[in-house]
Order: sequence, then C-alpha cells, then structure tokens
Amino acid sequence: MTSSTPANIARRIRPAMTKLYVMYFRIAEQSDLTGPQLSIMSRLQENGPSRISQVAREEGIRMPTASNALHQLEQRELVHRVRDESDRRGVRVELTPLGAAELNRVGEERERYLADMIATLSEEDAQELDKLADIILKLADSYGVDSISKDGK
Repeated sequence: MTSSTPANIARRIRPAMTKLYVMYFRIAEQSDLTGPQLSIMSRLQENGPSRISQVAREEGIRMPTASNALHQLEQRELVHRVRDESDRRGVRVELTPLGAAELNRVGEERERYLADMIATLSEEDAQELDKLADIILKLADSYGVDSISKDGK
C-alpha cells in the first residue's frame, strides 16, 4: 500500500483526472466558446460587472489576454461594457442576457454528460463518489490564483 502523502495521491490520480477532463469535453456537445471564455463568463455571472483588470487577476491571465477574450465575447453579444458608476472613467464588463442563457445552456449540457459518465458506476461506487463530492468542491474552492501566488508556485 502506498503512503497517502499529497505527492503520492497526486501521482496516482493525475492521469485519471486528465483522461476524465479530456473525455468530458470531447463527449459533451461542444459550444464554440473556449474554456477560458466560459470561465470568464462564469466569473462575471458570479461576481457581476467587473473591470477588465479584475477579470485578468482572477483568471490568472495578463490584461491583454483578458481584453482580447472579452472583446471576442463582446463581438458575439455575450458581454457588454458598462460605465463604472463609482469611477466614471472606468469601464466594467457584464454578461448580457444572451451570455447568461448560453452559459446556462452549456452548463446544463455538461452536467447531463457528466451525469451520464457517473451513471456507468456501480451503486456502491456512485455512493462513494457522492461522499467525495464535498472534498472535491472544497479543493476547488480553496485552490485558485490567490493560493498559487501566495505559495510562489
């Protein structure tokens, strides 16, 4: 039996996580939105209107990259710019109703495909996964750009 150190756990599950990630995105009917675009849209949905600098910081990307991604989303009418009420010189971006609808559609579609993947498990394995879901959520919530920059990694 292997030791349960973080390095050993990571070594053991990394290949499976990569495979599941790739299969999840291949199986799901693809939106023509990229992963980073969907991530930005999700942040806007969660946080509301945001400055481009805030989007870049939270996504862990450079300002020009964030600006370009937002410009592409704006061209598709998925986001739009609004004046920052607290600083009239500033601009924020927010999801449009079309952007929110597309984000919800893609999310629901991917949840269905993930549910299909989970449905292939035995009842016992599905129950175990249900127990692990809270740990996975906790890990996802605690892992982010801020935690990377604090550790210097």
